[in-house]
Amino acid sequence: MEGRQIMFKRFILPVILFITVNILSGCASFKEIGKGIAGISTKVLEENRESALKKSFALSYNDSYQKVKDILSKGALDEKKLEIPGSTPVIYADDRDKKMIAIYLSSLDTTPVGIFFTEKEAETLVEVSSPSTYAKEEIAKRIFSRLDSTKKTTTLGETVNVEKEPDNK
Repeated sequence: MEGRQIMFKRFILPVILFITVNILSGCASFKEIGKGIAGISTKVLEENRESALKKSFALSYNDSYQKVKDILSKGALDEKKLEIPGSTPVIYADDRDKKMIAIYLSSLDTTPVGIFFTEKEAETLVEVSSPSTYAKEEIAKRIFSRLDSTKKTTTLGETVNVEKEPDNK
């Protein structure tokens, strides 16, 4: 009988306590921890959304989303307008419910970048978020210039001109 009490105190009670604490704290934290360990968390992208580069386009949400995915399937262009090998972003999260696409800058550079979409009447606001200024600006330049070459990008009150990057055909 004494062996059972020791087993209960040492093994079963801590397991029950661990499960109870996690159930009461919610599943989201467990889920986010797992995503963080796997390297596919989008939490940092959502937290950096305030400082995202933003631009509105006269496109529906579905058209914007699909065009951005098409743009992301291509790499950056060099000065001769040829695609740079290894510069194609890697999509690691594609969530239409959250209206976001999360990518790594490339297969060699796993800096996370998030692209968020917000429908506003006859246009869609596209936001590019990242903890890295370089990654955010690089992806925003590719997306914004290929979606529309004449508009300007606004980020926290600053206006940044985006030059057109011709399609690589």
